[in-house]
Amino acid sequence: MSPLISTTDLAAHIADQGLLIVDCRFDLARPAAGELAYAQGHIPGAIYAHLDRDLAAPITPSSGRHPLPHPEEFARTLGRWGLTRETQVVAYDADTGAYAARLWWLLRWAGHRSVAVLDGGFRAWQDAGLPVTTDIRPRTPTHVEVAADRSLWLDAAEVAARAGSNQWRLLDARAPERFAGEVEPIDPVAGHVPGAINHPFALDLGSDGRFLPPEELRARFERSQDGIDDDHTIAMCGSGVTACHLLLALEAAGKPGGKLYAGSWSEWIRDPARGIATGR
Repeated sequence: MSPLISTTDLAAHIADQGLLIVDCRFDLARPAAGELAYAQGHIPGAIYAHLDRDLAAPITPSSGRHPLPHPEEFARTLGRWGLTRETQVVAYDADTGAYAARLWWLLRWAGHRSVAVLDGGFRAWQDAGLPVTTDIRPRTPTHVEVAADRSLWLDAAEVAARAGSNQWRLLDARAPERFAGEVEPIDPVAGHVPGAINHPFALDLGSDGRFLPPEELRARFERSQDGIDDDHTIAMCGSGVTACHLLLALEAAGKPGGKLYAGSWSEWIRDPARGIATGR
């Protein structure tokens, strides 16, 4: 299945057995807002995944703001959702896919590849006049075993050894002003990893929050990668969330194989010995 699914295709399969729809709406400034929005209306059959609670581990003194969940804890979360090997997962958020992409990546890291992101999210679903409900359907719990793929992500030491190399490309998904260190509304230190290239995740979206066509995505990534292979491309952001959006967009462009810098900027700055660059 494509990493993206349209509202039309999801609506046509919404009654399918084995479909799990996950609402990933979230707001970094208001962590309770997404769950409240879900309670006020969501796609029929959807369950809710909270970024901090379900899609990340607790913060530690050396971690970034959204550490990867422990595989065993993530397995328990998936079991509460009733996941099986045959389950087709569709993740969505408000519109851009910035948070839904985190679940997309986590499931693939956990060995479950039957997952797609709703292109345009809840806004596209509503704009299409499709049904919304406040009902919450109980799921039958399952036992899930996670075989996390360590090859899909890098830690800070591994990134430091590769950033700036002419064999690797580190793409930073944050907005240009944050990358440049001109503003920093979230983390205590501004700037970027030396050697990183700015590729804002919004660059891969149209004004409606939907992903650009594959050929346009490919062209934009090829400019940012500048000849570097997909499997030597690393995505990062503030905390390892919107970086997953870059990896999703690469996949949608037919360019799989990118790696995630899981801790991203909020982990990088935990160690003052690590370099910091500013400017565009």
